[in-house]
Amino acid sequence: MKRTLGSVVVLALLLQCGGPSFAGDIKGKVKAVGVKNNANAVIYVETIPGKTFDPPKDPVTMDQRNLVFTPHALPIVAGTTVRFLNSDDVLHNVFTPDKCAEKFNLGTWPKGQERTYTFKNAGCVSRMLCNVHPEMEAYVVVLENPYFAVSSKDGSYTIKNVPPGKHTLKIWHDKLKGESQEVTVAESGATDVNFEVKK
Repeated sequence: MKRTLGSVVVLALLLQCGGPSFAGDIKGKVKAVGVKNNANAVIYVETIPGKTFDPPKDPVTMDQRNLVFTPHALPIVAGTTVRFLNSDDVLHNVFTPDKCAEKFNLGTWPKGQERTYTFKNAGCVSRMLCNVHPEMEAYVVVLENPYFAVSSKDGSYTIKNVPPGKHTLKIWHDKLKGESQEVTVAESGATDVNFEVKK
């Protein structure tokens, strides 16, 4: 009994020591000049040298609701499957003209149904369109790692649990441009980085 208890204690200590390493957060605000609000900018860590990241096992969802793709900007890790759902009472279609996503066309389907596509290529920004409703538009931004966030209407964003060290932080917006920034992330706490994007 004592030996078993001792083994359990040693195993618990090993698991604790082998747990997640220290990590900090990156947070800040985006100022988008010349558009109605500061939403839908994708802020992301460019690379984590020496590491690769598996996509999530479950698909992530881009909905079609009230004749709008939701979300407008969807950052994902390369290899992620996106589930395109139709929540409207009308037919919708999803396609992209972009080569990096094989110029796919998923067809047209009614309310409650869905189609999926797996985005394989990091660095690919795919414009999502609907043949039935040409005013609909959204973007899937395919990244190398899961350290990303999307700005809210007030411009705020937070990237959680970033490995400590020096990183290049980049920003993407479908209409505006911003400069990348170098950031040093501490082993705990938050590092503030603000961006301005403009034409």
